Amino acid sequence: MTENIEKEILIKSGGLKKSFGKIEVLKGLDIEWKAGDKIALIGQNGAGKTTLIRCILGQYVFEGSLNVLSMNPRKQRVEILKDVGFVPQIPPPLKITVKEMISFFSELSGVKKEKFTDIANSLGLDIKGSMSKPFVALSGGMKQKLLVSFALGREPKILLMDEPSANLDPAAREIFFKYLSGYNKEALLILSSHRTEEIKDLVNRVVEMDFGRIVLDKYL
Repeated sequence: MTENIEKEILIKSGGLKKSFGKIEVLKGLDIEWKAGDKIALIGQNGAGKTTLIRCILGQYVFEGSLNVLSMNPRKQRVEILKDVGFVPQIPPPLKITVKEMISFFSELSGVKKEKFTDIANSLGLDIKGSMSKPFVALSGGMKQKLLVSFALGREPKILLMDEPSANLDPAAREIFFKYLSGYNKEALLILSSHRTEEIKDLVNRVVEMDFGRIVLDKYL
């Protein structure tokens, strides 16, 4: 595939830095990620991938500049998150029920509940039998399937996934990647994964991080 030259820039940073105490985790990142980019964000543990993701989501204070959808993720986080779908590596310990979660995401996004439940069912999650269960009581795979259904069902402009297939069984993983392969071609897809082989056919750009820096950024 060729470089996405004319597309809108959805995430842009200049000299982005993030430190925890005296430890500098992000060391001056310059990013231009565009609509239509399907990015494999790779690197060893400790490279800074998750910290970068959390900055994009507005969870961390940072130094330098960072714009997401032309907005500041710290000051306009609520607006940004309306157009960002996110699947975390570690699911949050939510005590509300599956039914309450589906209602919440439906009201928040304006997407019908059936869209979320249809995706979850197709991934192999028994939604009907899980409605009254607290999210925190679900297995790792069940949590992942539900979070994936929320992210995909909203059809956001930016789809951000941190090791999204880690807890999925092989059958669910195959269905999940079919969804991604047919996902909105104009969306920005960012897949942070150690399983580079299984995402290679989904991406058109590889960004590798190492010790808080981007050491490789190329279109395929």
